Amino acid sequence: MLDGVASNLEQYMTLLADRQKLVASNIANADTPGYKTKDIDFQTEFQNALHGAPPQVQEVQGLTVKNDGNNVSLDREARLLAENGLRFSIASSLMRDQIKNLRMAIEGGGSGS
Repeated sequence: MLDGVASNLEQYMTLLADRQKLVASNIANADTPGYKTKDIDFQTEFQNALHGAPPQVQEVQGLTVKNDGNNVSLDREARLLAENGLRFSIASSLMRDQIKNLRMAIEGGGSGS
């Protein structure tokens, strides 16, 4: 059971890292004429990642396009950075708990009596 949970958390954290790279790229290109914001559909891509498929990057639709053709919204990207950080923190905590539980099981349940 631990292997399944740990594997899912690993896939989740890998997908978060991939999304973080996209957000960083969007921010880096905020002033690049013609640049279009890229992202992934996180829920769909997490399901796909569980089956070994790489994430499919898409251009984000519905954003305001500036005169130079760029549609990066720094507000949106900052929100995604914060959301990603929170998700990664929670996933890391869950992984630490899984490791702690495994360590306690190996050491005999941690009973000191």
